[in-house]
Amino acid sequence: GFLHYVVTDCEFNSSKLNDIEYTESYYYNKLEIIRFSSSVGKYVGYTEYGIKNAERWNNGPEVIARRGEKERYCFHNVGIDVEADLTKS
Repeated sequence: GFLHYVVTDCEFNSSKLNDIEYTESYYYNKLEIIRFSSSVGKYVGYTEYGIKNAERWNNGPEVIARRGEKERYCFHNVGIDVEADLTKS
């Protein structure tokens, strides 16, 4: 069979927005085909299929939606995650 999945990740060193990186990676059969990174600000393709989609998504509404995810998703949850981690340590 074939396996397709998406991994969304927030990496942070502090709760400051500048210290947070949001990534969204698309995989097909364990091979990363395309990734959005907030530090790059656009999609980057790693396969022929991923490169074609990155070009299309970077010129459409998809890239605009992803650029806001660091603040909407990561920044909102980083305070919750930091507090939870500190109470466990």
